[in-house]
Amino acid sequence: MLGAAVTTFARRGYRAASMDEIAEQAGVSKPLVYLYLNSKEELFTACIQREAAALDTAVRDSVELGAGPERQLRSGLRAFFTHTAEHPDGWALLYRQARTQGEPFAREVDRMRAGLVAYVTGLVSAAAGDADCDAAGIAHALVGAAESLADWANAAPAPGRGPHDTASILMNFAWPGLETLLRRG
Repeated sequence: MLGAAVTTFARRGYRAASMDEIAEQAGVSKPLVYLYLNSKEELFTACIQREAAALDTAVRDSVELGAGPERQLRSGLRAFFTHTAEHPDGWALLYRQARTQGEPFAREVDRMRAGLVAYVTGLVSAAAGDADCDAAGIAHALVGAAESLADWANAAPAPGRGPHDTASILMNFAWPGLETLLRRG
């Protein structure tokens, strides 16, 4: 049921999606949808939470904690772009739909984003050691750039360009500066 709802909301938008359409796509009755989730708002929120948790888990599970900072960044970016490419409706729901619908939906996406930023801040801080760098600022820049690049890659897929290529674009852009900052310590 949530899968059908994610697809419907991502493709039609929150306002245009109907509970009838979602129930039909899920192969269940409309009263059954309402039995599990009392309203369209609750269903949309549940979809956001599910997709946010899946993206967060994909990134966290892929980062090789014992590896060096370059490898950690590369593995995290690959996981991020792989997940968004493999779940384009989930990404569209998070990046395009939920953020533009206002509260309470934007707050759910902000929570996910804050969690990713905090995680990346911790990784940057650990890699920097005594280096004088603004780990939180770097984390915000990396997460924001990854979000924008994922949206671009999903909106304009190119033959032969996959998630690893998209990760390389951001690595080639960000790593030289980040490596310089980390060496200052």
